[in-house]
Amino acid sequence: MIFLKLLLTVPVAVLLTQPLWAPQWGGGVLAEVAAFGPVGGGVAVLVFLGLVALYCRDLQRTLEAIPAARRTATPRSVWLMFVIPYNFVEDFFIVGGIAASLARDGRTPVRVQRLWRDLGLSWCGLQILSLLPGPVGVIGGVLALLAWAVHWRLTRRLIGSLRIAAADSRLQEA
Repeated sequence: MIFLKLLLTVPVAVLLTQPLWAPQWGGGVLAEVAAFGPVGGGVAVLVFLGLVALYCRDLQRTLEAIPAARRTATPRSVWLMFVIPYNFVEDFFIVGGIAASLARDGRTPVRVQRLWRDLGLSWCGLQILSLLPGPVGVIGGVLALLAWAVHWRLTRRLIGSLRIAAADSRLQEA
């Protein structure tokens, strides 16, 4: 599986480096960040990475709220979102692993599981689309951020419902 993930990372790396080999197509995400100036761009990157860290923490908490025997992914695996450019591919597997864990756990309604999975896979796909040059990439990026925000909100609600379900089962056992 790791070979497949690395192989799929190659086109992502090609798209990320596009401003170097095809500058006539535009500067890509690096130009968008540079538009804020050196200080503003640095702040924007730090804020974004901070938000990704908070999101990863919530994904980790989601997996931790599922009994270990029912998980298909480890809670720590979500931090692979910081391994650039590999993360663009790995994000699909992180979302898929959590979705499979939710299904195996069985405490979350199937409709909610599917919505969570579909929203997660949507932002994953849209973030790859955001790497394309021009308006398609910009629109893809905006849509990716919106889908990510909605997915994150749903993740936080999911954590709460998993914790309530765990507390209810402990009360029933007592």
